[in-house]
Amino acid sequence: MKLSKMSKDELELLSYTKIAELYLKENKTQMNTADLFKKVCCLLELSDSVYQNQIADFFQSLTTSKEFILLNDGKWDLKINHSVKVDMDDIYEDKLEEEEIDEFSEEEESDEEIDKYNSLDNEDDDDFDTDDDLDDLTIVAEDDLEEE
Repeated sequence: MKLSKMSKDELELLSYTKIAELYLKENKTQMNTADLFKKVCCLLELSDSVYQNQIADFFQSLTTSKEFILLNDGKWDLKINHSVKVDMDDIYEDKLEEEEIDEFSEEEESDEEIDKYNSLDNEDDDDFDTDDDLDDLTIVAEDDLEEE
C-alpha cells in the first residue's frame, strides 16, 4: 500500500524506519537523515519539537536497520538498490601484502632483539653501579620521625 493512500492512524502503527523505507521505495530517491526524518514527521503530522527530540533516535534506527545503507555523500538509500562487487584479485593482492608485512616484522623484531642484547654486553659496568647514589641515604625508624 502507498503512503499517500494510508490514513494517519495506519501510519502511526508503523515505525519511523518503516515509513522511511516505504517513502524511499515509492519515490526512488536518496535522502540525508534530516530531510528523511522531516518527511516522516510531515506524514505523521508531528511537531518540530518531536523532530528535534527524536532525530538522534531515528538516525540510530537507520544505522542498525538492515534495510538501509549510508552512502558516501551522506544520503540514505535502501540496500536492495545496491549490490556488492567483490574483486578477487584485490583480495589476493591484499593477502600477499599482509604476508610480506608479517615476514618483514618478524625479521625486524629479531634484529632489534640482537641489537638490544649486544648493547647490554658492551655497556660499562659503571652505568649499573647504583651504590654511589645510595651513600647519602639514611634509614630512619618510624618512631624517630617528628610529628609536625
